[in-house]
Parts: sequence; C-alpha cells; structure tokens
Amino acid sequence: MSERETLTWDLFGTASRELAGQVAADGYRPDIILSIARGGLFVAGALGYALDVKNLHVANVEFYTGVDERLPVPIMLPPVPNVVDLSGSRVLVADDVADTGATLKLVRDFCSGHVADVRCAVVYEKPHSTVRCEYVWRRTDRWINFPWSTLPPVVENAGQVLDA
Repeated sequence: MSERETLTWDLFGTASRELAGQVAADGYRPDIILSIARGGLFVAGALGYALDVKNLHVANVEFYTGVDERLPVPIMLPPVPNVVDLSGSRVLVADDVADTGATLKLVRDFCSGHVADVRCAVVYEKPHSTVRCEYVWRRTDRWINFPWSTLPPVVENAGQVLDA
C-alpha cells in the first residue's frame, strides 16, 4: 500500500459537486446535514451549498490518532448533538472517508430511531468499511492525502505559532 490517493483542493471541488449530484439525482432532500468533524466539515459545507441546505450540525468524533493509528472504538465528544434538534428530519451524514466504517456507524446509529431517514455521503469509501454509504464519490483501498490534513499544523496544541 505504498501509493496514496491524493485529493487536491481543486479535485475536492469536483468531488463535492459530483457527490451532491448523486444525492440530488436520487431525489433525496435532506433537512439537515450532519458533519463528522473534522474532515466531514469540509464535505458538509460543500454539500450544504450545493444542495441548498442551510441546517448543518456537527458530531465531534475521535477515532484516528495518526496514519493507521486509532482508538479501540470511536467516541463522540461534546458538545453531542441534541436528538431533539434532529427529530423527524431527513439527515444526511457527511464525512471525508468511510475507512473502517466505525465512525459512520456510531453517528448513523445515534440518529436512528430519532429521525425520519438517515443516509451517508462520503468522498471516499474503503472496501473493508462496515458501512456501505448511499453516496460515494470514489472507492479506494489506499491511504488518502486530504488537502486539509496533509500538512502539519502551524501551531502546537498549546497555541504557539510554529515556524512555517
């Protein structure tokens, strides 16, 4: 698995429009787009504009700690979305990648029973994902370099600016 999939900002623009096109062509009209932070924030914003959905929510989920390094199970971090805000809605869960599927399953299961319908949209889906997303731009088994996470942070956790 030496080669990596590289998504540039330009290609992300194409990917997000084509992903939105899949949702629209399917006739699905979400009331809410629920992004999985952090990578899903970019996808949700792009889908929100393309599908004319202004009601965006965020689920903060921690799972990956590095390249192929993850916690034993994904955990939802505060603030956890209030299911009352989602109740009875058509929800589109947006993320950058369905890798193991564990994060998407956590969020989808969180919504189930509270919403009218929940579907998932991702830029990439890996073949071993336990969740089969309704909307997928591209399938790959390679590690993905996303434009928002390829470069290191410009600050450390403590907030000091690093040399660029």
